[in-house]
Amino acid sequence: MRVAAFFLALATIAAAACSGDILAVSSGASVAQEPLITALPRALTAAEQQIVTADNDFAFALLRELAAESSPDSNIFISPLSVAMVLGMTYNGAAGVTQAEMQQTLALQGMTLGDVNQSYQSLIALLRGLDPQVTFTLANSVWFEPGFTLMPAFVTATKTYFDATVRSLDFTSPGAVDTLNDWVSKATNGRITDLLQDPDPYSTVAVLLNAIYFNGKWRNRFDPGQTTAGAFTLRSGATVSAQMMTDAYHPAYGGCGPVVDLPYGGDAFRMTIVLPATALALDTLVAGLTSARWDQMVSNTESTTPVDLRLPKFTFSYGRSLVKALKALGMPSAFCDAPNTDFSNLSPGFCVSDVMHKAFVAVDENGTEAAAATGGVIFLDF
Repeated sequence: MRVAAFFLALATIAAAACSGDILAVSSGASVAQEPLITALPRALTAAEQQIVTADNDFAFALLRELAAESSPDSNIFISPLSVAMVLGMTYNGAAGVTQAEMQQTLALQGMTLGDVNQSYQSLIALLRGLDPQVTFTLANSVWFEPGFTLMPAFVTATKTYFDATVRSLDFTSPGAVDTLNDWVSKATNGRITDLLQDPDPYSTVAVLLNAIYFNGKWRNRFDPGQTTAGAFTLRSGATVSAQMMTDAYHPAYGGCGPVVDLPYGGDAFRMTIVLPATALALDTLVAGLTSARWDQMVSNTESTTPVDLRLPKFTFSYGRSLVKALKALGMPSAFCDAPNTDFSNLSPGFCVSDVMHKAFVAVDENGTEAAAATGGVIFLDF
């Protein structure tokens, strides 16, 4: 059983494994721990199940949109959970058409605000410490300009349900952006150091931040002595040489089908590798990914099968503004160029000027280190 998709990657470069090509990678939570974690500490509530489905629906919609916007030779690596945390906090400040659009975009239809908040609160608590053999941290914060008053209900919601630190910050001070970026850097173990550039000091009234850090050792580590140069297949079908981690009998879940799971630590977290039939099938794969399709694809990965696995070592970072994508996904009125923005439950006259996202991933013989951060910049709508 999978709780959430933490990280999703779309690689321009593909690598041979079994009889297919590794083209898309996601690091998500499956439910099983160590001595070997085989179940969640408790059953999920109906509302928690609904928020998990909603977050996964949003995750794949965002990935599809970013893939459609990106050039053919680019890589994409995002944490939809990080984005959802910032938008979930922001959703507590929305009203009217803005709230309705955000509800649709985040796939929260049929859930009350109370259900959404309580589900996030309990799932955050569940994910922290899920596997003592894996490092997983998640932090939220809200920063606001002194002299501007945030609605008490909004402050209470972010503190209570998102465990957010709420602090005042003079955005006109020279060190304001350094304060924000330092918070992100500390929360991501130094992997995300410059999430935000200097915001407009005279328009910025609040910044909402999320940071996630993951560091997990493979349950079955690769032998560095077996790592050799090998063919690495590009999205175009051409190949280049890359350092390939190799294991002819690597224990994995699912075997040589379209999906293979590689567990970390006590098996509460896994890297799920999707294997399209050919490198050229990547666009078709991503275009068809939905939460339901994903559940179907991973439903047969619960039996351990030795896999003739060749996986590339790789490290890369990704970052961009998500404004264009979020507008395309259905929430244009949240942003400052819309005439009907309504964040009256945060503070009257506020609007979102930007949503910045950055992510980092490194995969080697020992395991995976990944980090992500999202920043929502709130302007006074003049």
